[in-house]
This record gives sequence, C-alpha cells and structure tokens, in this order.
Amino acid sequence: MGINDWLRLMHPILAVSVVFPLIGMVSYFALQTRQRRLAVQAKEKSKIPPVVGKEHVNLGKWLTGAVVGLTLVGVGHPIFKNIVKKAATDSPVPGGTIIFIVFMFLFTIGALVCLYRATAPQKLWRGLFAALTTAGLWILGSQDGVFRRTYEWQVSHYYYGMVAATLMVISLAILPEIYKSKTWRKVHIALNCIALLLFLVQGITGTRDLLEIPLSWQEPFVFGCDFANKTCGG
Repeated sequence: MGINDWLRLMHPILAVSVVFPLIGMVSYFALQTRQRRLAVQAKEKSKIPPVVGKEHVNLGKWLTGAVVGLTLVGVGHPIFKNIVKKAATDSPVPGGTIIFIVFMFLFTIGALVCLYRATAPQKLWRGLFAALTTAGLWILGSQDGVFRRTYEWQVSHYYYGMVAATLMVISLAILPEIYKSKTWRKVHIALNCIALLLFLVQGITGTRDLLEIPLSWQEPFVFGCDFANKTCGG
C-alpha cells in the first residue's frame, strides 16, 4: 500500500475508531435520559442518575463535530487527489478553483465553530451558522473527484453520509430549544432516529465501497475493465 491508499483509509479508520463508538455512547445515554424523564413525570423513583442528561448532551456535541470532520475528510481526499492528478495533465485545475476549495474547507469549519459558540438566545445566529455549515459540506461534496454514485443514489454512501451530517448539524442548532418545548424535543428525537438508521446503513455501503476501490497501483488495470459485462482484458 502506498501513501495515497493510507490517506484513503483515513475516512473509514476514523469512522470505526471515533464516530461509531460515539454513536453507541450517545444512543445509550439518550435512552437513559428518556427513561429517567419518564420516571420523573410518573413521579417514580429512578435509579438513573441525573447526570445522564448532561453526558448525553456533551457526547452529542462531540458526535456532531466528529461527523462533520469525518465528512470533510471523506470528501477532502478525493478532491485533492483529483487536483494532484490533473496537475500532471494538460488541463490542470485552475488556481482560482483551488483557492475556492481551500476557502470552503476553512469556511465550513469556521461556521461549525461559530455554531458551537452561539448561545441559547441566539436563534437566528444558530440557524444561520447551521445553514452555512451544511451549505459548505454540500458545496465541497459537489466538487470534481468526489464519487457520489448518483446513478444509484438510493444506495449511495455519499448521499446517506451527507444527509446524516446535515441532521447532526440541525440537531446541534436546535439543542437549546428541546428544553423549552416538547415539540422541539420530539423533532430532536425524530431527527436523531433517522440519523441512527443512516449511520447503520453507512456501515453497509461503506464496506461495499471499500471492496470496489482498488489499490492505487491497481487502478490502471481495474479501471480498464468492462464493468457492464464484468470482464477484464486477458
């Protein structure tokens, strides 16, 4: 394996070692928090400590940042690989486009940081920074080099991942509202249940894509195959 292959593996490595463990912990504390809330509402004594709610919130914030970071890593490698690849041809990527891409990475990270720093009363700012973070992710995802599997969008690792990241950003933005309104709490639960299902599907689609991606030195031979007839030259 070459350096390019190891860089390609950073996305699944981070997913398995960081994001999925966080998903498990957040889901566990979410269930514990809900069970305690229901017990309190029923005026029953609960053995679940009050701290579970705070732990759920803190881990949820970490999860959102991890998912956005994972998405940036996932789209970043193919984007810059495409730039390097085209640099060796007669049609390199324009300098303005490269500057724009670098700016969008910094812009998206900055918007997420601002979303974290926005306080509870700042509804407008939280909504704005959430929208800017989401827009940055989708703009970067639309760049050349990113494999989106648009011809099979219904089983696309890219689209499922982008939607899951978007839901995480929205959940972070509406977090202060769930303490004020049962409606927002239900929205929060619904969004995260959908995101959880998407993450489970990501484990399947991501494994499938890893099987389809050849090592860098194998690419000229594999991409020379006839994928429609599933044959390769002798």
